Amino acid sequence: MRSRAFRLTLLSVAIVLVVALVASAVAAFVVVRRPLPQVGGSLEVTGLRDEVTVTRDARGVPTITADNPHDLFLAQGYVAAQDRFFEMDYRRHVVAGRLSELVGENDDALEADKVIRTFGWRRVAERELGLVEDTTRAALEAYAQGVNAYLDGKAPSQIAVEYTVLGLQVDVDAPEPWDAVDSLAWLKAMAWDLRGNYDDELARARAYASVRDVTRVDELFPAYPYDLNAPILSAQDLATPELAAATATSLDLDDSGLQGALDSAQRALDAVPHLVGEGEGVGSNSWVVAGEHTASGAPLLANDPHLGISAPGIWTQVGLRCATVDDACPYDVSGFSFAGFPGVVIGHNADLAWGLTNLGADVTDFFLERVEDGRALRGDQTVPLTVRNEVIKVNGGDDVSIQVRQSAHGPIISDVIDVDAVARAPLADGITGRQYEVALAWTALAPGRTADAVLAMDTARDAEDIARVGRLLDVPSQNIVFATTDGHIGYQAPGRIPVRNTIVGAVPSDGTWPRPGWDPAYDWQGYVDPEVMPRALDPVEGYVVAANQAVTPAGVGPFLTDDWDYGYRSQRIGSQLASAIAAGEKISVQDVGALQNDQHNPYADVLVPWLLRIGIVDTFEDDGQQLLRSWDRVSSADSAAAAYFAAVWKTLLELTFADDLPDGDLPDGSSRWLEVVRGLLDDPASPWWDDRTTPGLLEGRDEILYQAMITARLSLTQQLGRDAGSWRWGRLHSAAPEHPVLGGASIPGLVRNFVNPDPIGVGGGPSIVDATAWDASEGYAVTAGPSMRMVVDLGDLDSSTWVNFTGSSGHPASPHYSDQFGPWAAGETFPWPFTSAATTADAVDRLTLHP
Repeated sequence: MRSRAFRLTLLSVAIVLVVALVASAVAAFVVVRRPLPQVGGSLEVTGLRDEVTVTRDARGVPTITADNPHDLFLAQGYVAAQDRFFEMDYRRHVVAGRLSELVGENDDALEADKVIRTFGWRRVAERELGLVEDTTRAALEAYAQGVNAYLDGKAPSQIAVEYTVLGLQVDVDAPEPWDAVDSLAWLKAMAWDLRGNYDDELARARAYASVRDVTRVDELFPAYPYDLNAPILSAQDLATPELAAATATSLDLDDSGLQGALDSAQRALDAVPHLVGEGEGVGSNSWVVAGEHTASGAPLLANDPHLGISAPGIWTQVGLRCATVDDACPYDVSGFSFAGFPGVVIGHNADLAWGLTNLGADVTDFFLERVEDGRALRGDQTVPLTVRNEVIKVNGGDDVSIQVRQSAHGPIISDVIDVDAVARAPLADGITGRQYEVALAWTALAPGRTADAVLAMDTARDAEDIARVGRLLDVPSQNIVFATTDGHIGYQAPGRIPVRNTIVGAVPSDGTWPRPGWDPAYDWQGYVDPEVMPRALDPVEGYVVAANQAVTPAGVGPFLTDDWDYGYRSQRIGSQLASAIAAGEKISVQDVGALQNDQHNPYADVLVPWLLRIGIVDTFEDDGQQLLRSWDRVSSADSAAAAYFAAVWKTLLELTFADDLPDGDLPDGSSRWLEVVRGLLDDPASPWWDDRTTPGLLEGRDEILYQAMITARLSLTQQLGRDAGSWRWGRLHSAAPEHPVLGGASIPGLVRNFVNPDPIGVGGGPSIVDATAWDASEGYAVTAGPSMRMVVDLGDLDSSTWVNFTGSSGHPASPHYSDQFGPWAAGETFPWPFTSAATTADAVDRLTLHP
């Protein structure tokens, strides 16, 4: 999560707080503990119709039992506000483009507000409220009632310590009431961070401007390796008809104009705070195994979404139970939700469990627009842009007004930065005096019914119900794996997926490259029919693995994207399951949990054999290579070889590509780069190996591999010491969740130590099943990871397990703020009781809410 937007603003605030804390430890104790919620006894809650019971386990996880849906969701809103209201308030300010209103004058906060106002996330959410089903709207409104019942009559200092800190710098009034649109707008942030391939689309165009060769650009975006890593579904698994794929187009633009326009787009998009996660590592693992192959004789389902790390973590755990489950009150569900949204997003009910992973469908396109005098070229005529004004309030400062323009394709995002940064260049047809503007087409900017999908999932019972969920879940497009207590397993691909014309030309028209907005032939032609989205029930393999890889075999089914994760995680999971099944082993909950923590490194499988062929004479320089000779290729936290290999990989990418790519486009080390390098290793004279900064020298593969190993040895000597045997991967690769407001390096240490859990060195890495990602262009710190882990046993739901990334509470003074972080890092999980008897027996606190 990005939080730079206001950490500098709060530096002076934090210094004042440090002085106050030191001056009066007793007062500090009162200040930080004052917002902690009441979790026992009884409370009167406005709006309830009947009594509601809230029990909490030893980790503070609530199970809410009510007599009707209104009270159930009202109580969920109340409990969420008890535990995490500041997080909810921060999120709603971000997604509404009102960050400056919360934190005051700050250039980065203002830039983020401008971008999000240009997108109009909240405006879309307002339209969605009128689109969702009556029962969904009622749940959203009841949830808001519960949040507001908790806020009623409380001073900001009683709600969260963050308001006390903010109050030292800016005016902090009582938080405004929560409303249903606040919950819906959060879905836009989730969709934004999981939107698909826009980074690759821009990167292709920037790489082309640098290397001027489409073929060489294609080498940096290789095709999915179907021969190496299997898609989610085989041809025999598919239950949907084939939809013809769209491919190939031409983008006939002057290169310099394209580069400038795309750079401006990238800077604008980078200003948006990421609330779920971004970049390499934002994916997920999920799989489901049929009961014939399990120890319990019933299906097993596993899920661990890989998202950005933060304190508190992204998910909240909750159980929602109707006292009597019937048509009038159908909820009996437990799992992971978002603070600020009703229902359970991932989990299980009494009949069905489900997991979600990012499908990664291409749901965004950049359209370059020819604009002059407020009109955009469309075919042989011009049409006016739509214009609206937005006013951004700045806490303690003057209001800022912006003008938002929109083309037929979407908002003009190049308006959110200095217009002089937008490239002005002659067009290919010789017309001059126009500038390229950049518009963003994105499926989430049309109102949808994802909120309906969440609540429909909570009451789903079978594959038919999941198919209905698939028709409702517009954005973000997710892979759904599911299993039922009566023995079925399956897969469903949902999502609103654009259909694009096939236009023959120099580069594809499938959405992988920016598109000329003046040619209507490049417009979206509607959306893929939900009825032809890929799905399967009880596949012959006896399992389904969905870990962001390709969904179907090449050329089968509707076109979803060409920019998949390259499937190394999914292949490892699938091969381990297939081996166990072939050996006749019965897979248990413990086996599945161990597989979630598997740290076998596929990068090593590709690269280590080549590294060991390189001769290194010097015994000091050879120390690292010697580690690789006996390495089991497991990137555990205590592995010296894993540390050395990571340094070699990082250095290899820099030596190979830094001289060819634009500034700021160094490889991040993701699965795409593994596939790029795998393809280059068989071509020792490829131009990519040559270092263009060394005129007169022509480097090849072996020289670069040698230099990568020597440089890595010297680098780790400086970082970890001369003795290679004492190196440890966990000393380089640590998970350090940060508070979104008070967690950054600009904040004094006393405050940081209070709100940030202590970093923990961990194993794993990108494209490893234990996907603790790091960015090779920056360093080794964990940038994203398993935001939770769950394993559901459909034969005995009370035998299921789960763990959250940090803890259930958003209050830094709570014992549950980070009590799950250590177990998470160690690969441990906790029992996940579900039945009424089990949750009652597990409860350590009991709170009665009454009208």
